[in-house]
Amino acid sequence: MQTAHLFSAFQEPEKAPRVGRLACKKSSEHKHLTRFDEELTSPGATFPFRSAPNGDPMKFSSLQRPTSLILFLSLGLTAACGYSQEEWDQKLRENESLTQQLKAQTDAHKKSQSDYQEAMQEIDALKKQLADTGVNVSSLTQSVAEKQKALEEYARRTEQLDQIRKRFELLQTKLQKLTQLGLKVEVRNNRMLIQLPGDVLFDSGQDKLKPEGSKILMQVAEVIGKDPDLSKRLFQVAGHTDSKPLVGGQFKDNWGLSSMRARSVLVLLTSPPDKKGEGGGLNPNNWSAAGYADTDPVASNDTEEGRKKNRRVELVLQPNVEEMLNLKSLATVK
Repeated sequence: MQTAHLFSAFQEPEKAPRVGRLACKKSSEHKHLTRFDEELTSPGATFPFRSAPNGDPMKFSSLQRPTSLILFLSLGLTAACGYSQEEWDQKLRENESLTQQLKAQTDAHKKSQSDYQEAMQEIDALKKQLADTGVNVSSLTQSVAEKQKALEEYARRTEQLDQIRKRFELLQTKLQKLTQLGLKVEVRNNRMLIQLPGDVLFDSGQDKLKPEGSKILMQVAEVIGKDPDLSKRLFQVAGHTDSKPLVGGQFKDNWGLSSMRARSVLVLLTSPPDKKGEGGGLNPNNWSAAGYADTDPVASNDTEEGRKKNRRVELVLQPNVEEMLNLKSLATVK
């Protein structure tokens, strides 16, 4: 069929198909090829690349033109396009695949936009419904944030309380050694304390320690002094009396008596050991003394048994700032 067209190009140039133009429109050589096609198919055309023996351009007869034209067009088309039919088809398939991918992504994007718009409309509708019922969305969000903050603060305080509880339990364990000496370790008025019976330490109405009392106090000093944590803690020696009035004497009243008894205990615990081995050697900077008279009873003063319990000296373990909480609640936690 192509040969027939080529032959017809020489016979009827005005009706001949533009073979060179159809061969490859994208090639930069297309115009030259088309122009050469037109010249070659015109009457009396000459072949510009060959010469007769006398130097003139060679002319072709109508029988010679088709063969030369086919050869030239084959060479021209190959140089102009540079792709085989298989490569060209592959490029077309790749282009079609990319086009389909682009269309799919475009459709997905449109779908996402549509879904987003629908979601926003639903949110606006819900906000309107809440507003109609008197619920402020902004206040609700703020309330949730405040609750979350409160929960975080509660968790922090719970962790801190747990750490304090562990230290408290450790102190209790260490002070339990004193219970073996007949002393009482308890938490009262939010303070941990060691209770020493007054009748064991002093004679009635006196502030001088009895030998038995001094011995007990030296054992207390040994327990506290050998423990790295207890030896650094602050203690107060608190003196207490019963409610029976003290008439006359060097102390004048129960305030004086309770204060001087507390002082006697303090001096023994903080004095350096002497040749007799007396003196607890505790750091005096960590100790203080106070007298409470009969203002802080632990039992009723209506009975002798109650009054005996109220006559006492206590070594009060001073809490750190971080321990200013209800220690009694910790003591009851199992």
